[in-house]
Amino acid sequence: MSDLVPVRRALISVWDKTGLAEFAAALQRQFHVELISTGGTAAFLRDAGLSAIDVSQVTGFPEMMDGRVKTLHPNIHGGLLALRDKPEHAAAMKTHGIQGIDLLCVNLYPFEQTVARPDVSFDEAIENIDIGGPAMIRSAAKNHRYVLVITSPDQYEKVLGDLGEHGGSSCGKHRLKQAQRAFARTAAYDAAIARYLQGVLDGGAAPADHLPQHIDLHLSRKQTLRYGENPHQKGALYVDDRPSREASIAQAQQLHGKELSYVNLLDGDGALACVKEFSQPAACIVKHTTPCGCAVAQDLATAFGRAFEGDPLAAFGGIVALNHEVDLHAAQAMVAIDQLLEVIVAPSFEPHALALLKDRWKNVRLLATGPLGPRDDAELHMHKIAGGYLVQQRDLAGAEASAWKIVSRRQPTDRELTDLKFAWVVCKHVKSNAIVVCKDQMLLGAGAGQMDRASAAKVAIEKAGSRAAGSVAASDAFFPFPDAPRLLLDAGVTALIQPGGSIKDRQTIDLVDAREAAMVFTGQRHFKH
Repeated sequence: MSDLVPVRRALISVWDKTGLAEFAAALQRQFHVELISTGGTAAFLRDAGLSAIDVSQVTGFPEMMDGRVKTLHPNIHGGLLALRDKPEHAAAMKTHGIQGIDLLCVNLYPFEQTVARPDVSFDEAIENIDIGGPAMIRSAAKNHRYVLVITSPDQYEKVLGDLGEHGGSSCGKHRLKQAQRAFARTAAYDAAIARYLQGVLDGGAAPADHLPQHIDLHLSRKQTLRYGENPHQKGALYVDDRPSREASIAQAQQLHGKELSYVNLLDGDGALACVKEFSQPAACIVKHTTPCGCAVAQDLATAFGRAFEGDPLAAFGGIVALNHEVDLHAAQAMVAIDQLLEVIVAPSFEPHALALLKDRWKNVRLLATGPLGPRDDAELHMHKIAGGYLVQQRDLAGAEASAWKIVSRRQPTDRELTDLKFAWVVCKHVKSNAIVVCKDQMLLGAGAGQMDRASAAKVAIEKAGSRAAGSVAASDAFFPFPDAPRLLLDAGVTALIQPGGSIKDRQTIDLVDAREAAMVFTGQRHFKH
């Protein structure tokens, strides 16, 4: 028995009218589908030269209550829910003059986009809760044996392809897939409303002050990756159905290069997070989620050159993030190095810069995030563990120097203080235990992921080499003993920054004073596991 259902009658009611004129024209002119529509959508279709029957003609009632009531009627839901092969349903349709609806095209009021605006009022949010739309979507999806449901403009092409392949009919497999998408959409929509109302009940408290009692994750697979961290592991990128208020790797547009890998995305996220910290032109090179090079400068080309100079060996195959548009000068600096780069991510690329980078590297992935803008302090950081999630607010703290305490006899010089601020921010993005050595706002060496702080200091010193003379160092947590500070001072470090709080702090301070160095306590830790 064929599962094909002819599409003769469609109801279209959409907020987002992207691609609607072309889609509706194909339905009417190519497949001879009768179109039913609501107020604004009907006017749009008529302006596009198409004929559309007002839904009020179908229901016998005008749209009322500011559009709150227009499709909640048996002539609509009966047309969507009727089982066409069931005699009792067919008889009810005949008795009450209900005609079947074979295709429903609905996308919902933009509730998520509305509440994402910082200036949105409660009343405005409530008015953007769609009622009739989700009700129709659920009716059509439930009755997918007979009704094809569409909830997004990005589905139009496949719908027309299905109809074209089957002579104006929809196939059962496609209707089932569309039903699944429809229920996923209404579930995500309702979850967004619940989250918003919970925030209102919580007094508008941001996640920085309040972690929710319940977290609903609604993720959609954006792309399948070649594999996970290793070839024997499958991997994919999933994105939050909620609109993001922050530029991200997950939503970036790939302009060139090979398919992105799991590790590319993970490292790209880390590199981008680091350069977001700076307003000056900044570049960060990441390997294994940790910066191996980072610098700020007066222009992007110089920032990249100094970031690469920090550790050219580790930079091989690295992921580069930049916080300003890549101009031709910056692109020339990147192509001048004799090294493989895996990913270059930036807000945007000037056309000549993009052409140069494409010509230099066939496979380098070039990602454009759009303007970086502010970071989203409402977004939570989650780490998956077996059986659950660890959830915390994101570490968005920067260099709040006003809260710092100089504990050494000698005050840091202006140059040292500038470098200490830079080192403190970079250290935040280095895996614990973390020690960084910096000079002239350039990362010279990072000791990351070591099991003791002295070993982290040794790695950072080895990376910095003779350049450590006159540098500063940062530690993401307090020095439990004076051993690591002694190693750093012996290497030529002249100023240290750390949270403080160890029972051995006095010994470390005495050591720093004996060497006539400077030391700052931040009172704040930056573990990154």
